Amino acid sequence: MTETAALSPPDAAEDLEAAAAPRSPWRIFWSQIRRTPVAIAGGILLLVFYGAALFAPFLAPYGEQTMDRDRFFHPPMRIHWVDATGRLHPGGFVYATEPVPGQPLTYREDRSRPLALRWFTVGAPYRLFGLFDTGRHLYGVDPPGRVYLLGTDPFGRDEVSRLLFGGQVSLTVGLVGILISFTIGLLLGGISGYVGGWVDTLIMRSTELLLSIPGLYLIIALRAVFPTNLPSQQVYLGIVGILAFIGWASLARIIRGMVLSIRRAEYVSAAEALGVGRMRIITRHILPNTMSFVIVAATLSIPYYILGEVFLSFLGVGVQEPSASWGNMLNQARSLRVLNSFSWLLYAPGIAIFLTVMAYNFLGDGLRDALDPRKIQGGKTG
Repeated sequence: MTETAALSPPDAAEDLEAAAAPRSPWRIFWSQIRRTPVAIAGGILLLVFYGAALFAPFLAPYGEQTMDRDRFFHPPMRIHWVDATGRLHPGGFVYATEPVPGQPLTYREDRSRPLALRWFTVGAPYRLFGLFDTGRHLYGVDPPGRVYLLGTDPFGRDEVSRLLFGGQVSLTVGLVGILISFTIGLLLGGISGYVGGWVDTLIMRSTELLLSIPGLYLIIALRAVFPTNLPSQQVYLGIVGILAFIGWASLARIIRGMVLSIRRAEYVSAAEALGVGRMRIITRHILPNTMSFVIVAATLSIPYYILGEVFLSFLGVGVQEPSASWGNMLNQARSLRVLNSFSWLLYAPGIAIFLTVMAYNFLGDGLRDALDPRKIQGGKTG
């Protein structure tokens, strides 16, 4: 019995169709990634997070540094849909709150003062993307009322707004850091593997020296070089530079090993015979063949950069107040008093960091399977 006859009719038809119509690498990749639902879920979650950070001024009801001096440590407000009289409010509402006499930092709802949620309301002005002046916000309540869906911090600042603006720092640190460190690692690893000789020795000894120093202590030591009173924008750039400086070495070693095998390929020999320059061969013919690995490695490395920024800001040497990052938001929740009485300060940034790291890991695992060269070259899935 032949192999085709042993298959059921639908299976045989699918195999014949696949053999008759070879698929492109992109279609093979998509068919593989669809078989990993957690990778797709991770990718969607990351798109939501980065979209929220991009549109943070619109999504946030208040400014990053807007303070309410009457509501320090205000607990999260609940959205209600039916008031005390049984009337339905389709847009939702929250009750106004007032301090409890004799009990500091304690608040109670005033059931006689419902505050209707206004969607796409006009509030504090801002510049969207640094280009468009507007005052439109996703939600809010009529002033002087306030809405704090995730509570407020010790300075009376809205946690939702801080979380969104903090995501602009914590999420982009990984992307910018990876862009810098992987560019350096790719170039140095490609040059080391292709050129060889004393150039290879110099680059590899440098990577070994850098890798021999524990990353945690190196991050702290490099951060100590910068003054503590730098503006937040300069601190952000400094953190990106530090993380990129210590992140390129391991990639350069791996790329060197891949280049050592690729440089003997026929297309490389043909380019050399045509007189193509070394840097052009490295950047146009060798390094593009490492992209599947680089994409996966970058996806799995970005959480390291995010956690690096969170760690520095948590220790108080990263992004400084009043600017927001997920790290310095966690820093506000590290005291025992806060953890016992105002635990919502820990949940919002902690859950955001956890979900981001897990989403990147899920997406990276899915990409690693989908970009397997053996599956792409074979032209089959499964």
